[in-house]
This record gives sequence, structure tokens and C-alpha cells, in this order.
Amino acid sequence: MNEIARPRLSMLLCLGLALGLGGCSAESPEAPPLQGARLGGPLTLTDQNGRRTSEADFAGRYRIVYFGFTFCPDVCPVDLQQIGQAMRQIEKTDPAIAATIQPIFVTVDPERDTPAVLKQYVAAFHPRLIGLTGRTDEIARAAKAYGVYYTKREADAGNGYVVDHSRVALLFGPDGAPIAILPHEKGADAITAELRRWVA
Repeated sequence: MNEIARPRLSMLLCLGLALGLGGCSAESPEAPPLQGARLGGPLTLTDQNGRRTSEADFAGRYRIVYFGFTFCPDVCPVDLQQIGQAMRQIEKTDPAIAATIQPIFVTVDPERDTPAVLKQYVAAFHPRLIGLTGRTDEIARAAKAYGVYYTKREADAGNGYVVDHSRVALLFGPDGAPIAILPHEKGADAITAELRRWVA
């Protein structure tokens, strides 16, 4: 999968957040970077066990939300591995805090990512990682609400298709409000530090 180039992703995030933030100006150190951003909201999809799941099921918990797909050959498994490792680090040192964090993987490839496929996939990264799929229109609505870009294209040598998508892990608070973009590209330690900064 070809990830969106960093400059383009930054531009998309700025455009997507502009309505809520009035631009990409720096906030005070005490304020969450995404405070006031119009990200998240109502969400009803199907989890890896075939159960219908909504944002209400995560009320009262912090949420790490990452969009990707199981056939992703490179960045998705690496990013999820880093998120899973960060969760294990916090579970080891601060289990009470870790228990308040719910990692969530939302597929952008619902045609192939059935609940059964997701169940096997998410188990490889963390035992509490929830995988969500749904109808094509449901995934489209979810991606739009969470500021995620994706598009399907033919793979090289006519070998099926891949899904190009923005590469971002978002942290939401117990009330569903967006807090920060997690630095998954910097590794598990960086994710852990950011979680410790914002998770009470």
C-alpha cells in the first residue's frame, strides 16, 4: 500500500480540522492538540465477533482509533504492532490506566474484511484490539466523520486491488472528544509517552 505522503496528509488534516480549529495554529501546552476539532461522532459498525457496535459501547473510555485494512502489505501491520506494544507497556507499568484505553481498528476494505477475517487479524496485535467492519456506505460515513481519506485502486500486475488511505491514529477521550494524533511513526515509546500525557 502506498501511504499518503506526509505533506499531503498534513494538508488534509489541516483542511479537515479547519472548521473546528480555525486553522492549524499551535495550542497552549495544556490544551489537547485536537481540542474543538470536528472529528468522531456517531458510529455503528460490526465487530470481529459479528456484534453491532456503536460509539456508545466505548463511553467512559479513551479510544485509539486507526483505519486500515487487513490486506495492507506494509504500514498497517507495522502501525498496529506499535500501538499494541504501547498498550502492553502501559499495562505493565500502569494497569489501571491501560484498562481505560480501548484500541480500535476500522477497516477501509469491507468487501474483504469480514468479521471472521478481522477476528484473526486483530488478535495478532493485542488481545483487546477491536476490529470493526460494515457495509460500504457505513465505512464511508465513518471515514468521513473521522477525517480519513481512502480510495481503492488496482494492484500492480493486475493482482486484485489495494486501498490507499491516510495513515493516522487518533486518541479520543472518555466523552468521545478528539484529543491528539498519536505518533505511531516514531514507535511504541513515543505512543506510550503521548498516552501518559493525555490519559488521566
